Amino acid sequence: MKIPFTKMHGLGNSYIYIDGFQVELEEDRLPELAKAVSSVYTGIGSDGLILVLPSDVADVRMRIFNKDGSEAMNCGNGLRCVAKLAYDRGYVDQTEFTVEAKSGVVNAAVEVNHDTVHNVTIDMGQPILERGQIPMVTLTGDEQDHVIQEPFLVGEENLYATAVSMGNPHVVFYVDDIADAPIDTVGPSVTNDQRFPEGVNVEFVEVLNDQEINFRVWERGSGITQACGTGACAAVVSSVLNKRVKRGEEVMVHLDGGDLIITWKDNGHVLMKGPAVTIATGEFYL
Repeated sequence: MKIPFTKMHGLGNSYIYIDGFQVELEEDRLPELAKAVSSVYTGIGSDGLILVLPSDVADVRMRIFNKDGSEAMNCGNGLRCVAKLAYDRGYVDQTEFTVEAKSGVVNAAVEVNHDTVHNVTIDMGQPILERGQIPMVTLTGDEQDHVIQEPFLVGEENLYATAVSMGNPHVVFYVDDIADAPIDTVGPSVTNDQRFPEGVNVEFVEVLNDQEINFRVWERGSGITQACGTGACAAVVSSVLNKRVKRGEEVMVHLDGGDLIITWKDNGHVLMKGPAVTIATGEFYL
């Protein structure tokens, strides 16, 4: 079976995109396909698979599968690339439109230069802060409380966790130097911690000043990636909650793959602005 694909990335967070307006795939083969295309040895190499589809409730729909075959709720970098692909291929004819993800519908605004999208702003909606909705298991019985700098034991190491959902769960830990972040040890341990019944994306943040932070991530289902858009949003929300950056102002988030501009606006919505890039097109043989 030959499957046309486009490989795209947002700050190095790369996925294989299948145009569901043109190609129909069997539902039960999607996890297998995600694992197959993601392999750097026997596939194309990516952080996962994203389907771009028609939607009954928005202008376009996104489904995302991690490299382990599990389906994810949301992906910020993926949303920007879906918006670019939809506009570049003429599936939408306005520069502002809606995208449906498993976590809900968001608004997208594309910046067009010479008929091609380069930057995309996504209104990620309001963050979810209640423990029970993240979800994170409570030890006190109060599922409505917020998790802000809560003591969090990992092995014999005492850390402090702030938890946020951007349609998918995130936990943020602060470090003095991002170069020393224990991403490859704490990351895999925490992502499957029983305190997070649906797993969690694990972020490490170094605050440089009130408008700039460094960021690294261990993504649920994918491991270390170059960037995570929802994670960058969660990191800024966390940093506002911890009074390390200011709400309503743009914050530059430095990720391994590049920079995102995140704003937690006074109306409660989180805006994410960054690039979306097409790498290659081709056919995958399954």
